[in-house]
Amino acid sequence: MQRFREQLTLVLIALLPFHALLVTVGTKFLLGPGHAPMPALAIWKEILLGPILLFSSGEIFMRVKSEKLKVKNIFLIDLIDVFILILIGIGITLFFYRPWMTTTGLVLGFKYDFIPLIAFLVLRRVQWSDQFRARAEGALLWVAGIVALYGILTVFAPKGYFRLLGYSDAHSLYLPNGPLAAFQQISGSAIRRVQSTFSGPNQFGIWLLIPLSILATRIFQSKKFKKHESRILMMFGVCLIVALMLTFSRSAWIGAFVIAAVVGSKHLPRRVFRDALIGIVSILAIAGVAASLIAPSVFLRATSTREHIVRPLKAIHEMIRYPLGMGLGAAGPAANRTHEPCVFLEPGNDPSWAKNAPTLCVFVGQTQVQPANHHCDCALLPESWYLQVGVEMGVLGFLLYICLVGVVLSRLAVKSDPSSGSGLKVKNGETRTFHFSFFTFLFFLGISIAALFLHAWEDAAVAYTAWVFVASNFSKSSSV
Repeated sequence: MQRFREQLTLVLIALLPFHALLVTVGTKFLLGPGHAPMPALAIWKEILLGPILLFSSGEIFMRVKSEKLKVKNIFLIDLIDVFILILIGIGITLFFYRPWMTTTGLVLGFKYDFIPLIAFLVLRRVQWSDQFRARAEGALLWVAGIVALYGILTVFAPKGYFRLLGYSDAHSLYLPNGPLAAFQQISGSAIRRVQSTFSGPNQFGIWLLIPLSILATRIFQSKKFKKHESRILMMFGVCLIVALMLTFSRSAWIGAFVIAAVVGSKHLPRRVFRDALIGIVSILAIAGVAASLIAPSVFLRATSTREHIVRPLKAIHEMIRYPLGMGLGAAGPAANRTHEPCVFLEPGNDPSWAKNAPTLCVFVGQTQVQPANHHCDCALLPESWYLQVGVEMGVLGFLLYICLVGVVLSRLAVKSDPSSGSGLKVKNGETRTFHFSFFTFLFFLGISIAALFLHAWEDAAVAYTAWVFVASNFSKSSSV
């Protein structure tokens, strides 16, 4: 049963990065062009997650029944469990005390906020083999190579190619009742932000932090590998870094920089690391200033930067206004699904292009210019996962979620000493050391940093993959 559950989990992890592309193509094939992603197709990942959790529950029951595992070792609740259970309790309780909450908002908010955490609660209570960890690591690298290369190639693909797959003709727009946009363009330019097989460039950039963490860990072990293996790792690294840069996701770039800094601090002598860090930061600062002067619309992005300031302040205002929380689905990706789509343009930009979509809400600066017959109900997007949780579940939920992330990171840090990797026998008889806990710590840290500036946990490929990996590190039954 364990082997089958691990194989299903590998399939899920390997397919998740292709979710948006597969659903878009499937919807076009079944319904024709111009349709929003079919819900029946979009929930395939939850349908696959269901048997994984079912088999996990069966394993727990069988092991308890056969007296190979004490019940208390399975159901003993620690601090991480307490944080998650209280958060779930707050989210459900608010449904009965917030009259504006809808069942749709509750379901969507629960899906984004809690399904990955519930999966984690169950999956940390079963055993995970070293073979699973190694195969998951390898599978993610190969999938990342494919997805990154495809993303780079889409920079040169004509718009007709994307229409053929079922994507929208309009770039950079999210329409709840329409197909996905194939890519975003940086405001005021024709530069594409690559999203590859994902639903957006930010989602793609955040997910890339996972394989980049694996790759960074492996590269520092490359002296243990053969020359051709080291070259392959470097090729993967170049491909992933180029793809990450082409997302133009500044939050993902920050996450990647933090990951690189942590890896350097672990593997380089302190003085070498300090000098290298100062040099790299100086070069990046000079390059950043130069790039901002040469192409301010690309790197400064006035509208985007302003929204990263205004929206968090608005979220903080709502937290002060509703200290107990507004309820699940009140902010973030769930709210995006239940409110009108809104586009905010910089003052002076021409909004005439939006006349082809008369129901689209368009703002120039803070002034609504379309439609003229009603006031738009735009979603509250705090541009921060932590503030999103705070708006939905109040100050207590905000603090509990920060504590949850902090405890997870601290425990992963304890387990992530690179010198304590576990050996794994491979077919040719060689032993390779891999540091599963270390790269799990790396990407969880990178995603947690990015979540300060984005709704980083909204994408299933990020959330499910990350929490499955964390669960396999925190397995309560592995030491019994």
